[in-house]
Amino acid sequence: MIAEDLINHMIPPLKASDDAHKAIVWMEEFRCNFMPVVDDGKLLGFISEEIILETNEVDRPVRDFNLVGQNCYVHLDTHFYDILKVAAENKLQVVAVLNEEQIYCGLITVQDTLTSFAQTAAVQLPGGILVLSMTHVDYSLSEISRLIEENHAKVLSSIVKEDPLDPSKLRLTLKINQIDLHRIVATLERFGYRVIGRYQETKPTGDGKERIDMLLRYLDI
Repeated sequence: MIAEDLINHMIPPLKASDDAHKAIVWMEEFRCNFMPVVDDGKLLGFISEEIILETNEVDRPVRDFNLVGQNCYVHLDTHFYDILKVAAENKLQVVAVLNEEQIYCGLITVQDTLTSFAQTAAVQLPGGILVLSMTHVDYSLSEISRLIEENHAKVLSSIVKEDPLDPSKLRLTLKINQIDLHRIVATLERFGYRVIGRYQETKPTGDGKERIDMLLRYLDI
């Protein structure tokens, strides 16, 4: 999935000349904590109700406020992993999408991105999740996959991130197409891999909230 496929076309941008009152109304209507402000196709930043309340001037044009997230944007071909990264770096739940000419094309919400990912095969297919901690030197996805496949299982998806408790190590999260992970864990530990977390599905997820909760555990965010 790329940014172009994830744009929420129901959320319009504010014009630079729109007043703060309109911004508040739109935030309530579209259920967004932040609204993009655009001037002649250029992203000026994002405004929130909190920013407006700091001055309490609802008749003031939004371009005159201290907008945030001027760098909270991606391009049309940006992968959804990088969309989440940009949102996290800017501490926003929305990300603007620009074309090659830096012209505003639309808005992506983190919720929409997570929902789209929750509908992919990697999340929907039954299986279990393992979290491993290892040094950079010990990381070899091909070797880990080989050990898993020796137990007649497959890696459906993987995510690598720096271990927040130890920057010298990596944290590898794997979605595996088996629910019973005991033999796989035993094999990995026998070869010196440290398993620090395991999440096994005991029943199909029933609704969107459960899928999102599972996804958040999977992404570890």
